[in-house]
Amino acid sequence: MASRTRLAAVLSSLAAIALLAAGCTSTPGAETPTSSPAPSASAGDDTGDIEGVLLDDGRMFAVITWGSSGCVPQVDEVSAEGQTVTVTVVDLPDENGEEKVCTADYSPRASIGALPEGVDPTAEITLNVTYGDIVDDVDLDGNPDFAGKPGSSTEYQPSAGWFDDGSLVLLTWGSSSCAPVVESVEGSGNAGTVTFVTDAEQVCTMDMAPRATIIAFPDDDVDDDDFTLTLTGDGLDGTVKVHSS
Repeated sequence: MASRTRLAAVLSSLAAIALLAAGCTSTPGAETPTSSPAPSASAGDDTGDIEGVLLDDGRMFAVITWGSSGCVPQVDEVSAEGQTVTVTVVDLPDENGEEKVCTADYSPRASIGALPEGVDPTAEITLNVTYGDIVDDVDLDGNPDFAGKPGSSTEYQPSAGWFDDGSLVLLTWGSSSCAPVVESVEGSGNAGTVTFVTDAEQVCTMDMAPRATIIAFPDDDVDDDDFTLTLTGDGLDGTVKVHSS
């Protein structure tokens, strides 16, 4: 029997809360906003490349796509047959239901979803991802250290996973309207530090939502094995063990 799940309401705001290491807010020299084209496998060498990681102690996953950092797609629907998880990722319209206006940069974006009940995160998982006309399979290694069970309640702890050489997805929990903003990133060997902007005057909604942040280190500076990421600033102080997928 196939198990099937739709993302809970807490995940419906992911487009507003996913954040890239370069930041999703306007900065001096930022690209001019443009309309968001439908994703196409022939649009560029990297456009059709989809990656994935497991997060939240094996309860959740992130799908990494390429496109505008100002328009992060959302995981819409998830189903599973055994260890094969089928995922649909969609672009969100603006508040008026129209095509969203996006910045013209080209960056990796992380979209978070929940693994369906019955999937074993300690064993190998295949994500079958559809995004526009792009269809791609992503093989994820299970992690025997995962203690979370898909469908169970989260413990709201930060988690992280590598999806490429020197690049990882960091999952944190907090207000959906106040995503973490990266101030600086540094790393060497099997340790790194990401510092977030602390804004004591920022007014945030009182919800508790998952926020995805992509952190990138120079490829030759860090070792993916047994890597510890230290978080500082914005109330996120602590350490996270980063696992490989």
